[in-house]
Amino acid sequence: MAATVAASLGADVTLVESSIIGGAAHLWDCIPSKTMVASSIRMNSIRNAEKLGFAADQSPVDLKRLAARMDTIATDLSENTSEVLEDQGVRLIMGRGRFVGPHQAIATTAEGDIDIGFDVALISTGSAPRVPDWATVDRTRILTTRDAYHLGEVPEHMIVIGSGVTGVEFVSIFASMGSRVTLLVSRQQVLPHRDAEVAAALEEDFLERGVKLLKGARAIGAVVTDDGVVVTADDGRSVTGSHVLLAIGSIPLTANLGLEAAGVEDDGGYVPVDEFQRTNVPHIYAAGDVTGKLPLSSVASMQGRKLARHALGYQVKPLDYSKVAQAIFAEPEIASVGLEEADLAAAGRRIRSTKVPFASNSRSVIQGQERGFVKVFSDPATHEVLGGTIVGHRASELIGILALAVQGRLHVETLVETLMVHPSLSESLTEAAD
Repeated sequence: MAATVAASLGADVTLVESSIIGGAAHLWDCIPSKTMVASSIRMNSIRNAEKLGFAADQSPVDLKRLAARMDTIATDLSENTSEVLEDQGVRLIMGRGRFVGPHQAIATTAEGDIDIGFDVALISTGSAPRVPDWATVDRTRILTTRDAYHLGEVPEHMIVIGSGVTGVEFVSIFASMGSRVTLLVSRQQVLPHRDAEVAAALEEDFLERGVKLLKGARAIGAVVTDDGVVVTADDGRSVTGSHVLLAIGSIPLTANLGLEAAGVEDDGGYVPVDEFQRTNVPHIYAAGDVTGKLPLSSVASMQGRKLARHALGYQVKPLDYSKVAQAIFAEPEIASVGLEEADLAAAGRRIRSTKVPFASNSRSVIQGQERGFVKVFSDPATHEVLGGTIVGHRASELIGILALAVQGRLHVETLVETLMVHPSLSESLTEAAD
């Protein structure tokens, strides 16, 4: 995004990439996992087809065909991105870049080193799955999330370690595909930093689908046996499964970038930035996962858009991270925008929280997707929409309406007076606003 915006504004742009144009975290994490989610949702729909008047088909998923589809999607997106950049005159170098000075870099390619002088630089090298010291990833039994896309067959019993966003998404995926799933939850609820009511709705769905939750169990070991893997927790409990999936965060890819040569400071591998994405060296910017901000593709893209304009002298508004829309692609989907209800209360904000269950929505009932709810948070004095949470079918799409309301500082009356399609899921937003 930074490259294409800068090029459109007339800058001479060089982009150095060592793996895949378009972002490894985006094309190796986000897109493949959401492709698997799409297939798992279809499988759940097939299983629930009887209540809609169809005979249920219990055909198993073909993981090889699914893996081929994921690879094709990622490749097509990368090639399309490359074509757009080349059409704009961006110089693409496939290699590994590093700084050798505050205005000089070197790209190591298959053909040799290329010297690159620059006025402005951007560090946007992304992140990779974190592997703890007590686990040895063999990509067969003990897996990172990136290893989960090419398994070949559905695991008999998948043990997922990590109950954050990535972990619960993979729990939903493998449970839908027919695996027995055990989730180690280091605290007392999944999604420990989210609304307790949201976590409870997701846990209820997991339990109904046979997922076993080990709460208060922090993994400290994973050992491959003759026929599976044994995971041990710090409270003495252990669980045996066929595979283990590590979903315990990511690490920034800033090693060997020559940050010191450029004078760029880091903090535990992350590159601190100001509100305009500048590092401590004003003409060197950073964006994406390496900054330690919200690790979302949408955030990285917006950072890139804004910093490109700022670097070229345009006036830009800093990104307000409290207004970022987020989604968890489990089943049911979970989406939110603005601060959490508890965070608003902790900040001393007076809030009004209104909730409407999807069970009262006509479209939800018609589609057999009654689970979940809409919550809207507003200021009782000004009636300004402060945020909201949606749990249920298509939550990731519906949250866009609330995101627009938060960004535009709209009042709840604006939502109430907006005539939505009937029947539609969006009607629940106006009802909650009302």
